[in-house]
Amino acid sequence: MASVYDTLVERGFLKQFTHEEEIKELLEKEKITFYIGFDPTADSLHVGHFIAMMMMAHMQRAGHRPIALVGGGTAMIGDPSGKTDMRKMLTKEDIENNVSAIKKQMQKFIDFRDGKAILENNADWLLNLNYVEFIREIGVHFSVNRMLTAECFKQRLEKGLSFLEFNYMLMQGYDFLELNRRYGCVMQLGGDDQWSNMLAGVDLIRRKESKPAFAMTCALLTNSEGKKMGKTEKGALWLDPEKTSPYDFYQYWRNIADADVEKCLSLLTFIPMDEVRRLGSLKDAEINEAKKILAFEVTKLIHGEEEANKAKSAAEALFSGGGDMSNVPTAEVASSIIGSTIVDVLVAAKILPSKGEARRLIQQGGLTVNNEKITDANMIVSEEFFKDGSMLVKRGKKNYNKIVVV
Repeated sequence: MASVYDTLVERGFLKQFTHEEEIKELLEKEKITFYIGFDPTADSLHVGHFIAMMMMAHMQRAGHRPIALVGGGTAMIGDPSGKTDMRKMLTKEDIENNVSAIKKQMQKFIDFRDGKAILENNADWLLNLNYVEFIREIGVHFSVNRMLTAECFKQRLEKGLSFLEFNYMLMQGYDFLELNRRYGCVMQLGGDDQWSNMLAGVDLIRRKESKPAFAMTCALLTNSEGKKMGKTEKGALWLDPEKTSPYDFYQYWRNIADADVEKCLSLLTFIPMDEVRRLGSLKDAEINEAKKILAFEVTKLIHGEEEANKAKSAAEALFSGGGDMSNVPTAEVASSIIGSTIVDVLVAAKILPSKGEARRLIQQGGLTVNNEKITDANMIVSEEFFKDGSMLVKRGKKNYNKIVVV
């Protein structure tokens, strides 16, 4: 019988293992407790975290128990992995606010009912540690020479690595040890950029407890060119609908490159792999149907079926001439803005962040208002522009907004 290991391999999740054959046998024969950590550096998770949550969901569906660990303690230090500069220091209040927001997002995605999953915050054990006792108990098992060869530190050594950040690996390793002691947690999962930190935890448990412990990493979400996915003109693709609207979220997946469709269907949906391969093999105009399915399924997972349907309807209204225009992203402006230039209106509606950017868009021929291309940045917006109750703005080929006067 196929195990979750086979599912994760087939869908392209797995990248590195600590003990591959032992892990394969363990997942086939036992139901284990595992964990994934999420540092609360913002008040929302983004699409980069989504792949880890999908991995967690596959494990849970196979009967394994997840621990979602929110890093309220480790966020006080900041993970140097993948960073060329030191992270911005967050206040305790900022971290607590971020933890609260992230917990709500996780609860929509992972089933925490009846002990099926555990939600923990490492602030509960890290913030009250006695430093001398911690260094004596934990630090003695870490070789500085070995730590300095870790990928997470290498790129920082030339520019400077603070001792504060150097502690991060010890703290993450200690998290695994603590979860092992509390819940019998035997495996850590995470993004491939966490490999060095994950190895530290596995090694620490094996040294301190003389017990087996394991780690597996998942591939980072990259496109066919090897670049990280999830970046938009407005920044990260957030899972919070207030930061990235369900429509914008839907449109991101609707517009990905043809070469990335099969990979995204495999990693970010639960569609059976036979169907994933069929959809991924479509060519030319037909691949657009696969993109619509991808966009709908991913949006449904994050925002629910109702919001996914609204986003789909809005896209059809704009691009196919049908559907419900009421679901198109809408910005409000005060009536006093009428009589101002189009540049002022775009900035007031927060469709563009600055007047300079608005002027550049117009100069490059990228702005259309009510299906008319705008060539004059000083054009005055009159009441006539809102004769149907709203003004339709298109930036480039695919970014639409309605502006209404309130």
